[in-house]
Amino acid sequence: MSDDYWAAVTTMRLAVADLLEELSAQEWDRPSLCAAWRVRDVAGHLSLVPTITTWEMVRVAPRALGNPHRINTLLARRYGDRPTDEIVARIREHADARGTARVLDARDSLFDVVVHSQDIALPLGRVVEVPVDSAAQGLDRVWGMGWPFRARARLDGLELRATDADWRQGNGPVVAGPALALLLLLTGRTEAALPSLTGDGVAGLRPV
Repeated sequence: MSDDYWAAVTTMRLAVADLLEELSAQEWDRPSLCAAWRVRDVAGHLSLVPTITTWEMVRVAPRALGNPHRINTLLARRYGDRPTDEIVARIREHADARGTARVLDARDSLFDVVVHSQDIALPLGRVVEVPVDSAAQGLDRVWGMGWPFRARARLDGLELRATDADWRQGNGPVVAGPALALLLLLTGRTEAALPSLTGDGVAGLRPV
């Protein structure tokens, strides 16, 4: 990945840290857009991504029955239970880090922090600004990666069209909207995306 890519990742991580510093104790414990994850769990996840090791994931695998989603959830909750100032400090300290566990893919770093910024902000009625180019890069990555979102298969039969970026995929009834809204759709945040989407294909969308 280019220096520009990692600069975008750093910008988003710091934006999340800025938001987290504004939250009340009650907001930290509110549900996020991630199923069964509190805001603090999402923040904990973001704090661990740059430094997590494969061994750390292996150690929790038996408890998670080897399920990648459960591994992710266990670790997010473990880090999310730490003091809030420690979580924010970790995000800031490693904002410009370019690594992650060997079994993970650093190409996911940008869309991961973009989407999780909205997982935190939207349920709280807050805003984290996302550059259009960062959202569009996330669209390219998620559309091409298959598991775990399976966006291409799940949204087959629709034409997805960004209204603020040069991005279009698929054929069929149109679902149009800002790149960020489409990224939320591709990653399964359908209900959060719907208010920003238009087109004949919107009526066929269902939350997943």
